[in-house]
Amino acid sequence: MPDPRACRRLLGHDAAWQKFLSVIRTGRLHHAWLLTGPEGIGKATMAFMMARTLLGAQDHDSPVGRRVTAGTHADLLVIARGMDEKRHRPRREIVGDDIRPISAFLRRTAAEGGWRVVIVDGAEYMNRTAANAILKILEEPPERAILILTTSVPGRLLPTIRSRCRVLGLSPLDDAAMRAVLADMDPTPAPDQIARILPLAHGAPGRAGDLLAGNAVELAALVAGVMDGTVGADGGYDIAEQVTRRENGFSVFFDLLCDAISDRTRNMALGAERGRAGDPHPARLALLWQDMVRLRAETEQFNLDKQQAVLTALARVSGI
Repeated sequence: MPDPRACRRLLGHDAAWQKFLSVIRTGRLHHAWLLTGPEGIGKATMAFMMARTLLGAQDHDSPVGRRVTAGTHADLLVIARGMDEKRHRPRREIVGDDIRPISAFLRRTAAEGGWRVVIVDGAEYMNRTAANAILKILEEPPERAILILTTSVPGRLLPTIRSRCRVLGLSPLDDAAMRAVLADMDPTPAPDQIARILPLAHGAPGRAGDLLAGNAVELAALVAGVMDGTVGADGGYDIAEQVTRRENGFSVFFDLLCDAISDRTRNMALGAERGRAGDPHPARLALLWQDMVRLRAETEQFNLDKQQAVLTALARVSGI
């Protein structure tokens, strides 16, 4: 997917974008914004579009626009989880040391004479120290400065942080907007790939990109076999190898598996799917879903053996 910093179009979020523009037109711009919505929905892209508007950098090819793209604009500071160099993946948390540069940044006069903008991407990952540091800034907001926080899980933020932000909720994209976003990918997916991915992406372009990278169509067929019992723990080692040898295969497999369990649970609870003899009660399926979410999170958080996690998932699904 295009880097949010360099993305030239914001598709599918017209209502939220117009709300932001309408506030700008009033001249009473709130000092803090909280962008919420499912993971991969485009929150970071919108945050950078907001920053570009405030910094006069809407033209990507202008000198100021190129500075935003390159990450060299003196009045834009971006905070996110750093990389764990040993594990080659994002760290578990945004820590106090990550937040500390914000205070120094906001004490300076704007280098280009306008707004100073801070983006905190993935604010739900802030630990307690980082959250308290952000809260202190929100309690005493400097003039001509805007904080933009993005989160997929607003409930993880301190209520006092949420209450000091103007919330913009982003909704899943419709199929037309999703097709337009995917058409901007390089390389552009084939039409048949897009058609197969759309039902699995749930209106989230970032998820669609991960699904494409992880060969989601093949993994979706594998998950369907796991759920209907035609693929089980007997062939677990072959399945685990198929999953983990693919780029993003582990995360895509667990995304699809949790979706399948959730769909089965919902349909059975609503009576939309007729139960068969021996089918688990929806409550047991709900517990299985929680188990799969926890297994994935612990495996990624503690860098555990992914093949073993897949084997464990297959055994628990087949044993339900």
